[in-house]
Amino acid sequence: MNSNGDADGGTGGTVEWAVVGSDIGPLLLAATAAGLVSVVFHAGPAVRDRAVGQLRARLGAEPVETPGSVRLTEPIRQFAEYFTGSLREFSLPLDWSLTSGFNRQVLRELAAGVPYGTVVGYGDLARRVGQPGAAQAVGAAMGSNPLPVVVPCHRVVESDGGLGGFGGGLETKRQLLALEGVLPQPLF
Repeated sequence: MNSNGDADGGTGGTVEWAVVGSDIGPLLLAATAAGLVSVVFHAGPAVRDRAVGQLRARLGAEPVETPGSVRLTEPIRQFAEYFTGSLREFSLPLDWSLTSGFNRQVLRELAAGVPYGTVVGYGDLARRVGQPGAAQAVGAAMGSNPLPVVVPCHRVVESDGGLGGFGGGLETKRQLLALEGVLPQPLF
């Protein structure tokens, strides 16, 4: 554990996961004893199987589907509240073991410094972590984010006002930014 109460290393135990419905489609949530370790968009059967295989390989533990897991109760509750608009800040223990180095530094800054309803540019986020020329590397860090929505990579946009990329697809990014009031809700 680090000073933030978040794990920095391997799991040393089981990985529990479940697929839950959301306004942006099915999400796979996975947790270790240390905390939420992974959120995967569009978790239909093929995506789910690939994600579970990646968790097995990267964490060295056998992922177990446990929809009623005590580890997942609070993440599932907070995601439901987020999508109803009643939760603006997640307060979950996070297991950071799927990211390291520069990517972890950028993701931690994003989680701590870009609140609900705001956006930040890739270059601005690079400057915040002391690497002003690393906007493209920030983009790569966003693409490798193992905890989207909780670590809000959807809030990172291009300096010219463009949405930029998004691992969950641009429509999903638009939906999340509309939920947070950054973009207008679609008319239909």
